[in-house]
Amino acid sequence: MIRTSSATRRNLTSRVHPDRYTCSQLAAELADEWVEYVEAAGTVQSYQQAIDSLCTSVDAQLGEDASRASLARDQPDLARVVATWERTLPSGFAPSSMRPAILAGAIRVLIRRRAEHPQRPVAERVAALAKAGSGVPVGEYDELDEFSRKDKQALVRAAWAAVIALEKRLDTGWRMAEQGRHPQDGSWMSVPDLLWGLAHDAITPSQISDALGPPRGWTEGLRECVRRPDGSFPATTARTVLTRWLVAQLWPNTLDLHAFRVLLVDATAHPPEEMSKLTEGGVEFTPGGVRLTLVRRRAKRRYYRAFKNTSLEMADVIETEEFTDQPRREPGAIVRRLMGVTERARLRAADPEGNLFVRAVVDVDRELKFCEWNPEAPLARFSRWLEVHGVAVEGKVDIRRLRKSGKVEKVVASRGHIHEVADDHYEETFKGHYAQGTTLRVISAEVINSAQEHWLSQALEGPTVLSQEAAQAAEESTQLQALGLTAQEADDLLQGELDMGVTHCKNPYDSPFSPAGELCAVAPLRCLECGNAWVLPSQLPQLLLFSDHVERMRQRLVPTRFTALWGQSYVNLQAVLEDRTEQEIALARKHIAEGGVTLDLPLAAHVEFNA
Repeated sequence: MIRTSSATRRNLTSRVHPDRYTCSQLAAELADEWVEYVEAAGTVQSYQQAIDSLCTSVDAQLGEDASRASLARDQPDLARVVATWERTLPSGFAPSSMRPAILAGAIRVLIRRRAEHPQRPVAERVAALAKAGSGVPVGEYDELDEFSRKDKQALVRAAWAAVIALEKRLDTGWRMAEQGRHPQDGSWMSVPDLLWGLAHDAITPSQISDALGPPRGWTEGLRECVRRPDGSFPATTARTVLTRWLVAQLWPNTLDLHAFRVLLVDATAHPPEEMSKLTEGGVEFTPGGVRLTLVRRRAKRRYYRAFKNTSLEMADVIETEEFTDQPRREPGAIVRRLMGVTERARLRAADPEGNLFVRAVVDVDRELKFCEWNPEAPLARFSRWLEVHGVAVEGKVDIRRLRKSGKVEKVVASRGHIHEVADDHYEETFKGHYAQGTTLRVISAEVINSAQEHWLSQALEGPTVLSQEAAQAAEESTQLQALGLTAQEADDLLQGELDMGVTHCKNPYDSPFSPAGELCAVAPLRCLECGNAWVLPSQLPQLLLFSDHVERMRQRLVPTRFTALWGQSYVNLQAVLEDRTEQEIALARKHIAEGGVTLDLPLAAHVEFNA
């Protein structure tokens, strides 16, 4: 990524090195457009690599003719050359890589920009190619998976341990500095005197290096300050290591601030880049917690979030007595400790934006600087922090995975309500980037299995159907009792007192569709979906009338609506009718035709298709 600055703009063209290509004129034209695009857009990615790849391909395809290659000329035909380059571009990358499409798109952007300039001619075929869609496959992006619960716990434990160790280190360093004096009045070999000089801005790392001389003349106390964990001594870099060690006793270094970012991302589930851009003016402590002003630079959006002090219990993080009284997942407490740790560094930095993540560094010129934290600084990246603190995680080492772990917790807490989880982005963003994690896939599978079991059990718990032979054998109530009815239910069934119109019901006050103790509110429309229903042979005419009604509904309603309203009843009804003989159905139809059988349905059954 290249950001706009005067120094960057001066060096952009030289970074392309047009002279190293045979098609130097083409490379210069593209480099000029790149420079102007940086000035206009501010942030530009991949363009240097795209120009280099295209120019290398042009040289290979055209040979000596490449020296005449120009966007303004018809010959050699650059449109054909660019098309060939795009066609072969994916072969240089991993399968499904998104990089080829990005590079091809970058070249087309530069050509379109040049074509829009009235004084910069572009050949017609080249301009047409740039305006058309690229044929390079877009590729696929492998979404990051969240950290496992075990890895996340290890990260949080290590982060809290690092914060506590940092606070103790800085406290010890400043107490030692108070005991010292200026090295010229004391000793350049005294650690307290050196710390005093740095703390009061009386000496510089460069002066310390010059005054100490070669390590062979150091005291044993100084030598112990830079000795490696394995006991070895860095003789060639001892003075640089010592000055950086001294600075780290007074102010946080680059590696130290990773711990605070881990804790804030874990506690808020917000993007790590937003946490590391917190400012003094963007923090407002309230009686119940803290209110943070967050900036999403990619979307150019500023928004606010309030976090309560009430800690989310995470007892498994507590492993030693040191952690007993420490806040665990309270953003307000974490921010207070961050501000306390970086307070002195922020005063020295005099940052007008008031960034909270400020570090002290000794650069290659041995100058002490206080600047904004850079989590991607060489030798101090997140992967290095994990290594130093002995944390091993499965999968890719990426702090963004911790945000996904926080999103998973929100999903579980909100019982899967996406609108509550997607509180800092669109719901579609959540579906595309956060709903693909392992935990959510497992939860989704469990939900689907539970739903399938629920509906399957309902489907299997349909009515009890008695054939003609079974009905004749069960004319005595004792026979019905053997089938699971009580004596009273059996007597009522035989007397016809439980007839609900389509089926009999062993207990209309114990319906699965209504509160217990209340009369079933969906009879007879849902009787064929209920385990309380009993179907007797004498009810075949009513079943046929009900089948006619359901068939009319099937013709009038769209399939999805019909399935939702009548699907299970339709399936169960067809199963009941299939067990009847043609003679039985013909006789029942005769009774219906003679007008001796009617079917009474509620009004709702006739108007549902209009709803």
